[in-house]
Amino acid sequence: RESDHRAWTPVTYTVTRQNATVQGLIQGKAYFFRIAAENIIGMGPFTETTKEILIRDPITVPDRPEDLEVKAVTKNSVTLTWNPPKYNGGSDITMYVLESRLIGKDKFHKVTKEKMLDRKFTVEGLKEGDTYEYRVSACNIVGQGKPSFCTKPITCKDEIAPPTLDLDFRDKLIVRVGEAFSLTGRYSGKPAPKVTWLKDDIVVKEDDRIKIKTTPTTLCLGILKSVREDTGKYCVTVENSTGSRKGYCQVNVVDRPSPPVGPVIFDEVFKDHMVVSWKPPLDDGGSEITNYIIEKKDAHKDVWMPVTSATVKTTCKIPKLLEGREYQIRIYAENLYGISDPLISDEMKAKDRFRVPDAPEQPIIKDVTKDSAVVVWNKPYDGGKPITNYIVEKKETMATRWVKVTKDPIFPGTKFKVPDLLEGCQYEFRVSAENEIGVGDPSPPSKPIFARDPIAKPSPPVNPEAVDKTKNSVDLSWQPPRHDGNGKIIGYLIEYQKVGDEEWKQANLTADSCPETNYKVTGLTEGLTYKFRVKAVNAAGESDPAHVPDPVEVKDRLEPPELILDANMAREQHVKAGDTLRLSAVIKGVPFPKVTWKKEDHEVSPKADIEVTGVGSKLEIRNTVHEDGGMYSLTVENPAGSKTVSVKVVVLDKPGPPRNLNISDVRSDSCYITWMEPEDDGGSVITNYVVERKDVASAQWVAISSSSKKRSHMAKYLMEGTQYLFRVAAENQYGRGPYVETLKPIKAIDPLHPPGPPKNLHHVDVDKTEVSLVWNRPDRDGGAEITGYLVEYQEDGADEWTKFQTVPMLDCVVTGL
Repeated sequence: RESDHRAWTPVTYTVTRQNATVQGLIQGKAYFFRIAAENIIGMGPFTETTKEILIRDPITVPDRPEDLEVKAVTKNSVTLTWNPPKYNGGSDITMYVLESRLIGKDKFHKVTKEKMLDRKFTVEGLKEGDTYEYRVSACNIVGQGKPSFCTKPITCKDEIAPPTLDLDFRDKLIVRVGEAFSLTGRYSGKPAPKVTWLKDDIVVKEDDRIKIKTTPTTLCLGILKSVREDTGKYCVTVENSTGSRKGYCQVNVVDRPSPPVGPVIFDEVFKDHMVVSWKPPLDDGGSEITNYIIEKKDAHKDVWMPVTSATVKTTCKIPKLLEGREYQIRIYAENLYGISDPLISDEMKAKDRFRVPDAPEQPIIKDVTKDSAVVVWNKPYDGGKPITNYIVEKKETMATRWVKVTKDPIFPGTKFKVPDLLEGCQYEFRVSAENEIGVGDPSPPSKPIFARDPIAKPSPPVNPEAVDKTKNSVDLSWQPPRHDGNGKIIGYLIEYQKVGDEEWKQANLTADSCPETNYKVTGLTEGLTYKFRVKAVNAAGESDPAHVPDPVEVKDRLEPPELILDANMAREQHVKAGDTLRLSAVIKGVPFPKVTWKKEDHEVSPKADIEVTGVGSKLEIRNTVHEDGGMYSLTVENPAGSKTVSVKVVVLDKPGPPRNLNISDVRSDSCYITWMEPEDDGGSVITNYVVERKDVASAQWVAISSSSKKRSHMAKYLMEGTQYLFRVAAENQYGRGPYVETLKPIKAIDPLHPPGPPKNLHHVDVDKTEVSLVWNRPDRDGGAEITGYLVEYQEDGADEWTKFQTVPMLDCVVTGL
């Protein structure tokens, strides 16, 4: 019956055993049970359970914890995490027990001292270079469950890894104003990199809208209620001591445009239409203007009438106006994201108010040559209509007829080069302006000019300076003169003067020997100080000199070497065997330093490609092998000094062969094999050893162990009398290394020992000079057939035993006594 009920429910009437299984019970409820015996006479009294019994599954120890992982390793600590067991045994987990084993030892030792329910633990106080395995167990009220699977061997050392960056966003992002956006990604690196966010090369700072969240593996920049000012180029930099990585995103926060820029210009006004123009909005909202919406309104009415909503130009014709009425124009800009606020014009009356342009002022004549001249004038009043053309005319001073200088339109410029003049003739010029109404009056004639080439001396060269020097020369550089005197610059004359002297000496004798704007002055005396000056020369003569501002002391310019290391020159570089090793650096120094690459203070391998340029050097080794690993150094040296940097290169490969393979304790069915770890582990921890054997009469090797982490193995199940060879190879994560093999075969036999002493030695006959002896076989023969018995005798009272002879039988007659 249930504990909260009084009525009993029969379970069975036919049980003949002293036990029964009660089914159909409800988990979580408590029950009482009673039992009565029955015979042919009837049923006896019931016996009832004294306490209620709660129905539930039996409780066991929990399963093994899941997913034991190493999260961080330093030279003196290891951080691990794990997940709870799939089944807790029917009872809550009360604590976890973390254990460790030093590689080379057999036993695991408990690491946690107190009850621990956290599933993350940092083991501290470890010794740098030691290698450990870890496992964890879960406990409940029943006891401690099975341990988890062991971690891989973990060596205590500070890990170094260049930063990596995996971004969740693309190069460009478009966001509507008011919306939130975020830039997220993942990163890694050891030591933990520093994360920096920049916008347009300025550090992003957090505020009420801008939030920055960085975890050990993720990064996020979030901006709430974005505004147009959030538009820009965002950059995230992940940097640690080994290098840096950057990611970029051009964020464009879009909105409807700002209003068009006024004022509205009435370019043309007529009695029935107008032509207006305006400037584009200062802010297009981050999206191209798709069109402008133009409306008109009679100043005495409140209704705006559409003119057009499909123009992308910043000018528009307003048609269908009534003469004498005043109008206002309203203009909107539109892009993909909306319509701007309007730009509204002043009132303008519809009426004709235009005339031909006024006459320009007297033109000015410039740049006269033997066959051309440039006419320059100022724009006159356009009469209310835009000027569409200028008409330039010429005539000889003594003539009366004006002639157009060209049939082509001259607009919008207010100067024109008149060609086809006759050399030596005197000319006058005048200009007329033309608009839609007609051609205006001509300007007053210009002052007369003669058609001939005026050539003047050029102006001095610009900004002469000394750009380099040696112990006997100085390099000069300058810019051409601002004015060439209307003649071609033939070249330049360079002069120098020793400080304290009055005489200037010529560095070059003719100008055409220096047509360029640079020159090397040679033949100078080391240690002296000189002044320099440069003159430009055209057909009219030499310009005034331009002086180098400061005197120059003649000596070699020295700059000590400087090295700017690339990311591949970090303190330690790991490269997988077969891949390409690249080491490079930027080099500075004057004169350019001598570059030397070395490996372990010796010349680098001939297979290495070394490239030296004017700005740096690069070493490249293709198809690397393990022997390519080591300490590489780069030395740069010039007279000003030297500098050396080194980088350790580790070529990750399979391990070398184990050492000191030895066979001992040979028996008829087993032997004991020992060895030492390889001298070279391939740059990775040895994970296991493979042990194989071979019958000398067979060509096939048979594996007897493939997962041993120890450096010894007991080879069992040998066939007595058979000769065997053994070999061992080491494995790491990059593969199996070469085998080391026993030099001689061993034979599977038990070892031999001396036999035991003969038994029951006694004499059977005695004579005056001889004795007859007999004995029985010893209890043990030492593992081999007995070949004979050595008989010795000793005179009574003597210390020494005298050998008589060795006999094969169990009797002997000792003579000569």
